[in-house]
Amino acid sequence: MKKLLQEFSKGIFMENPTFRLALGLCPTLAVSTSVVNGLGMGVAATFVIVGSNVIISAIRNFIPGKIRIPCFIVIIATFVTIVELIMKAFLPALSNSLGIFVPLIVVNCIVLGRAEAFASRHGIVKSIFDGLGMGVGFTAALVIISAIREILGNGTIVGLMVARSFEPALLFILAPGALLVIGLLMGGINFLSEKK
Repeated sequence: MKKLLQEFSKGIFMENPTFRLALGLCPTLAVSTSVVNGLGMGVAATFVIVGSNVIISAIRNFIPGKIRIPCFIVIIATFVTIVELIMKAFLPALSNSLGIFVPLIVVNCIVLGRAEAFASRHGIVKSIFDGLGMGVGFTAALVIISAIREILGNGTIVGLMVARSFEPALLFILAPGALLVIGLLMGGINFLSEKK
């Protein structure tokens, strides 16, 4: 059980996809303008990572080496389609807000990276914990970045006004603000981890 918890926690701290590995930055930059968007994208990506990890781990011995990447992409695309259809049916506003970035989970380097580096080499249970850890780490990073950007850029959090004492800076809602926030958070995390 201890090893499974290590697999889970590494995705949140030591191998956080956004802050430590710098993976998945395209959707992070695009959708982290509000906490709702960040949480929605994070949950969608977590579902896809865990689902594809389970299937890839279960059939890894039956996939020929020469066609493993196309097989992985078909499996990932299946889970992305499920997520996209569920979002369109039950969360249409979130689906519209995330736009093209939900279908683009298919080519997200976090998902494909976990399929290639982990699920294709380990058992189902370990792959579930790895997928959950990476998904939770990605979701946490998205929510943290989104909260900072939403507060500083809109003066709101989850759509509720939190700051009347300052004028929100439009920069933080735009892509350069996202890069600034991500860069400062990465730098701070690296500084703290090296200090330990």
